[in-house]
Order: sequence, then C-alpha cells, then structure tokens
Amino acid sequence: MRVVFDTDVMVAGLESASGASHQLLLRVGRGELRPLLSTSLVLEYEAVLTRQAYLQRTGLTAEDIQAALDDLIRLCHRVSIQIRWRPSARDADDDHVLETALNGGADVIVTFNQRDLKKAGERFGLPVLRPGELLRRLK
Repeated sequence: MRVVFDTDVMVAGLESASGASHQLLLRVGRGELRPLLSTSLVLEYEAVLTRQAYLQRTGLTAEDIQAALDDLIRLCHRVSIQIRWRPSARDADDDHVLETALNGGADVIVTFNQRDLKKAGERFGLPVLRPGELLRRLK
C-alpha cells in the first residue's frame, strides 16, 4: 500500500513508541507499507523534527532524526511533482502533501489534520485517514 504520511504523523511516530503512528512506521520497516516522499515533504519533516523544542521534548538529537529520515528515504518511493493542484487543501501549506499523494499514486494520506486535507482528498477520490483508522483497516 502506497501511503503519504503528513508531518504530524512523523512527529507522533517518533515521539511515542506506543501509538498508531509508530506502529505504521514499523510496518514501513517490514515492507508492509510503501511511503511516498517528495522533496518538499522531506524538507518539511526535517525542519519540524529538528526544531529545538521537539528535540528537547523527545530527547532525540538532530543526528538521530537525520538517521531516521535516511532510513525512511531508503524505504520510500520518491515522487517528482509533475502536476500541481493548487489551491486544493483548506490550508495552502498542506497542498504539497496532497500533490505528493496524487503524483505518486497514493492509496491513502495519513494525517491527524482531517480539517485541512479530508475534503481535498475526497475531491480526488483519495482517502485521508488518521493513523489509528489505517491501522484498524490493515488488521
């Protein structure tokens, strides 16, 4: 299954080993899910996950984050954005998540941000699920 993880899922997945987001990342490592990544999405992951407040809260280092992202990149399908659909998301800052999904042929976008992405996903027939929802569907 080809998935696009919004940044909030990456934050939650690295922050808590007991949550659904972390379980989804483990499934990526086992080859059960194939994440789609665009340059803009990787840059956003890096910018958010290396913020000093996040590092302090998690006890991770910037090097830990970079190693985790490097692992993810090795397991992902890289997406080149050929077609842009803007504006589509309720928040323009989320358009690149939708564009990554559409250009990469995603089966689902995984996010806690239903408010900004769900309607845009519906417009293109693309499910937008919370991590727990996807995990339940996979069982």
